[in-house]
Parts: sequence; C-alpha cells; structure tokens
Amino acid sequence: MLWEQQLEFASLSDVGMRRKNNQDSIKSSVEQEREDWERNGHMFIVADGMGGHAVGELASKIAVDTLPLTYKKLTSSTNAEALREAMEQTNGTIYERGNLNHDFNRMGTTCSALVLCPEGALIGHVGDSRIYRTRGDRIDQLTFDHSLQWEMLRRGQGTPEDIFMNQPKNVITRSMGPEPAVEVDIEGPYPVQPGDAFILCSDGLTNHVSDEEIGVAAAELSSTAACRFLVNLANLRGGTDNISVSVIKVGAIPEGATPSTVRRGSEENDELGGLWLGMAWIVAAFFCLGTILILTGYYGTGGGIVGGAVLAAGYLLKKWRESLPPAPIEDRSHATVLWRPYRTSPAKLTRRILDEVVRLQQRMEEVAQEEDWKYDRVGFERMSQKAHASLQARTHHIAFRYFAAAVQILMDGLKKQSQQKKLDSRIFRPEELAQQEKNS
Repeated sequence: MLWEQQLEFASLSDVGMRRKNNQDSIKSSVEQEREDWERNGHMFIVADGMGGHAVGELASKIAVDTLPLTYKKLTSSTNAEALREAMEQTNGTIYERGNLNHDFNRMGTTCSALVLCPEGALIGHVGDSRIYRTRGDRIDQLTFDHSLQWEMLRRGQGTPEDIFMNQPKNVITRSMGPEPAVEVDIEGPYPVQPGDAFILCSDGLTNHVSDEEIGVAAAELSSTAACRFLVNLANLRGGTDNISVSVIKVGAIPEGATPSTVRRGSEENDELGGLWLGMAWIVAAFFCLGTILILTGYYGTGGGIVGGAVLAAGYLLKKWRESLPPAPIEDRSHATVLWRPYRTSPAKLTRRILDEVVRLQQRMEEVAQEEDWKYDRVGFERMSQKAHASLQARTHHIAFRYFAAAVQILMDGLKKQSQQKKLDSRIFRPEELAQQEKNS
C-alpha cells in the first residue's frame, strides 16, 4: 500500500434491540504524517466486551485505547512483531485491571485489529469478532473464529452441518483479559489492491447478516452508508446483541506514485553495480593466475589461489544478492484472492438480495403507517420513488442505494418510538417475509 492512496472509512456501534448497554468498542487511528504512517501504518480496531454490568464495556474500552498507544511505542520491532507484542501487553493491562476489583474478575473482550502499512494489510486477532476483505465480486474472511464451533471444525470433530446445528455459536475459546497471557493470531501482511474494502465487525452483525450481504453493502454503498445499512439490517432481524462495524475502502494509486522501497535503476544502485563488477574482475584475475600456476607445476600455490578465488566469488555473490533492492510490487489487481482465506463468499448484487431489501422496506413502511411512526415522510417518499424508478429502469445498483437510504429514514423513525420491543416483533426476516407472501 502507498501513502498516496486515499482511504474512505467509517465506523458505527449500536446497542442493538435487546441489550441495555453497549459493550462493544471501536477505534480508528489514522496517521496524519507520512513518516508516522511509514513507521506505524493506520490502525482500525473492533472489540466486543464480555461480562455482566459494565465489565465488558470496560474491557473493550481498555483494549481499543491501550492497543494503538502501545503499538506505536514499539518502534524497534517489525510491524508484525510490534502488533503481537502490543496485543499481549494490552491483554496484561486488562487482566491487571480485572484483578483490582472482585466484580471485574475475569473480565474479557475480543479484539481484532487491522493495520494498513507500506507492507500491506496486517491483522492481529483474538476472539470471534471478524475482519473481512472485499475484492471484485468476492468477500473473504481473513480471521479465524476462536469459537467452539470453529475449533471443532478445525479438529475434524464432526461435519459442518452437525456442528453448526448442535453446538452453541456464542461460546468463544480465546479472549483478552481473563488470563495473564493470551495467544494472538497474526495474519499477513498481505498485498492491498486499489478498490479493496476491509470490514471489521462484532458477532452482533454476523449473527444476523450473511457474508454475502456484508460484501454487497461494502461494495455498493459508501463506507458511512454501508455501516448504517448493516447495523439496520441486524437490528431489524432481531438485534440480539450489540452491533459494531467499520468499513475501510482503499483508493486508487495516483499517477506517478511509487513505493519508496523500490529503487531499481537509481544512481546508488549504479554505483554499487560498478563496484561489484570491479571486485568480480579481481576475483576472476586471481582465479586465472591460480590456474596458470597449476598448469606450470606450482600445484600447491596455484591450488590455494584458485580455492581462495572460489570462496571469494561465493561470498561476493551472497553479498550482491543481499544488496539488491526489493522487487517492484507485482500488479495483480485482476486477482480475487492472493492467499487462502478462512472462508469466501460471493459479494455481487443479485436480484434476490435486492428483492429482500425491497420487501424489508415495504414491511417497515406498513408497520410505520400502522403505528404512526415519526419520521421524515417527505424524504422517505423521495428516496422510495427514486428507488422504484431505478428498479423499473433495471439500474439495480442505484436502486439498492436508494432503498438503503429509505430504510435508514424508517429506522430513524423506529428508534424514536417508545415501544421498541413491541415493534421489533413486527419486523420479519427476509425468508419469513417470503413464506408469509407464499401463504397469503
């Protein structure tokens, strides 16, 4: 990734429809100076706290506040080493804080951190909060869920169907804070291509929204609109947990921008090239001299010179290779997956997904009228009309954006109502809506 590439990013954290307090925390630490970015990169974090009352909220807050500061102080390490050490130290901070108060004992949090640096995308991960990447029409899950279900899958303790049907999905096997030490997964760094989008989210989102829907939202909407739409979708499907999501989109490479590490053809390399050539000629001359001495009967002296020349040649070849600058970054913008993700899904807007959003908006509108929600009716009608006009014109990408905006307006009205729990039961999942229409 290059400093010149612009980022479009947004984050949103919501309490959900069932919880009284929000135990999720999110953080965006974006460097403002090139020198700082080249050393640290930009960091984005999502943390999902665990524990009763304010315990989980405190744990996740400590994680997102401590991790960036600790990471930036570890300037003597590589970015990967610094991220691992920073997460381990942050775990220790949460653990120590928990031991100060009996009520906070064994408090914990998930923590997933994305670092966008010159080397690419670097990930540090503990728990079941996820990091995805969209590229083209695919979405890849870059993190492994530290959950009972995923661990059983990794160990081959059953088929995916049996495990996901019979084992609880909210049991996590690893988190930051409960123990004095924690095992941190480090992924990457991986190449970043123009147009890539990264999504960080807590399980409050993935419990209700599919990977495909997450990928479509990130691909079709702006970062801010995508965060809002995904949170709305999770809430309208139950909102059983806190919901947090960050969407980061990587811009194009400006014309003329090149990585600072690529120096092929520079004056410095020209000077080094001449030096290596001169030393190579000297070694070759000694090799020839030793060969002549051997041919004229001076076997001992000649053999020693030839042996020394061979050793010198090997040493010079090794040092020459080490002196070469990094190769230019390969342009693989056509590639969808540059490594093996933990899971991959399509992220292409289909008529099926669009129809689900249309049904959802129509059902919300019906309930809004029945319950007399207070919302921007003029704005809603304008968005709805544009959405249906685009749908009729078969410009589905534009229609999707207008429908997402219409849902947002209705969601604002829903949140203003005093009977949220009752209203929540009136909104159905897309598959339930389809079945309801089939039965009617």
